[in-house]
Amino acid sequence: MSFKKDLVLLLKPYYWDQCELDGRETEILFFLLIVVMIRTRKTGSVTMINYLTSSFMYTKIANLGLWFYNDIRLGMIYFVFFILVALLLPEPTYTGPENVLYFRTENGLEEELEKDKRVTWVVTFYTVWNPACVNFAPVFSELSNEYSLPNLKFGKLDVGRFPKIGQKYHISDSSFSRQLPTVILFRQGKEVARRPYADSKGKLVKFFFSADNVKAGFDLNNLYKECKDNPIKSIKSIAEKKKD
Repeated sequence: MSFKKDLVLLLKPYYWDQCELDGRETEILFFLLIVVMIRTRKTGSVTMINYLTSSFMYTKIANLGLWFYNDIRLGMIYFVFFILVALLLPEPTYTGPENVLYFRTENGLEEELEKDKRVTWVVTFYTVWNPACVNFAPVFSELSNEYSLPNLKFGKLDVGRFPKIGQKYHISDSSFSRQLPTVILFRQGKEVARRPYADSKGKLVKFFFSADNVKAGFDLNNLYKECKDNPIKSIKSIAEKKKD
């Protein structure tokens, strides 16, 4: 019995040293923690799901670095599994109902704004790779399903695909941009409000893209009521009324 105790005491420091993180590994993990906190706040993440999503993504990247740091062969194996999981098990996307028009051409938005100026448009300018845009997508889809009317429509335009449109509306699509997503309200074919917006000094005012914030920021409840109380009358109905 004494021999077993002596053996455990002898081997304990060895196993402890094997499991303990060295200075470089500790630095990587602390850097990961800081990145997760900063990025989730900058992207306007306000729910635990957003925090967990960012945490898992950056943890995978940190693990990849740690595996390569430990053994390049193990790093290559982990990298292969990393790619396979990303391809075979992509992040789930919103599949619920929506009433969103996706502008697939460079002039699509301008054509819709000019076609019927009686229609009010709520348009999201986004990029497919931006985490904040991905987080906001289901929120915008749900809002479109709740508030959409024939004279109150919702649209989306990818400024990464059409950078000239981004330049026209002063929306940067760079990886460091704090303007993604940007939601603009158009009435009579003209911009009347946007979030986020710049203050009188030109400084961008931070905006968290939750459903309640968007409703309050664009006064969607009153806007919906106004549009519903003043529906668009078709040319045919106007002609029949004049005939009577």
